[in-house]
This record gives sequence, structure tokens and C-alpha cells, in this order.
Amino acid sequence: MFKLIRRIVTVVGLAILSFRAVASFLSWVEKQEDGPQNVWVDDDEFEDA
Repeated sequence: MFKLIRRIVTVVGLAILSFRAVASFLSWVEKQEDGPQNVWVDDDEFEDA
């Protein structure tokens, strides 16, 4: 009986942790898209002009 309860609590805990990890990652991705775009610029292009 206690083994079943422990397994249920473990599964629920892992589900909550997984949900939090995915939500955290998605919010990080959303913040990256909202910010200014970091574009790699080749400095040699400006020296020729």
C-alpha cells in the first residue's frame, strides 16, 4: 500500500517538475524573440566602403 502511494507521489512530482522545466524553457525562448536581434556583422564590409 505504501509503495503504491510513494510511486504515485513520485510520478506527480516528476510531472510537476517536467511541466515547470518546459514552461521555463518556453518563457526563455519567448524573451529571446522579444529582445533586440543580435546580428553578426562582418567588419570587413564596412572597411571597403
